[in-house]
Parts: sequence; structure tokens; C-alpha cells
Amino acid sequence: MNRQDKIQKLHDKRLKRARAKLKTSSKERYISKADRAKMETKNSEVESNAEESESL
Repeated sequence: MNRQDKIQKLHDKRLKRARAKLKTSSKERYISKADRAKMETKNSEVESNAEESESL
């Protein structure tokens, strides 16, 4: 491999890293099943508290 090829590979490698850093993912962050269950219980508690306070 000659010098120009090495330089080009290094340049491409740096570009790839820079583009990966700038790229934003369109996927949502994964939330585990246990965390979803916790969130659901919190939401149901908040809703039940809100309903109780409205009825008073």
C-alpha cells in the first residue's frame, strides 16, 4: 500500500467517525418491560389522585 492510499484511508476513517457523531438516530430510546410497568403504575397513581381531588 502506498502513501496516498494510507492518507486516503485515514481521511475516510475520520470522516466516517465525524459523520457518525453528527448523525441523530430516528429510533426512540429502548425502554425495558420493567421500566414500562413502573411508568404505567406511576401514571395510574397520578390519575387516581387527580380523580380523587376533583371529586372533593
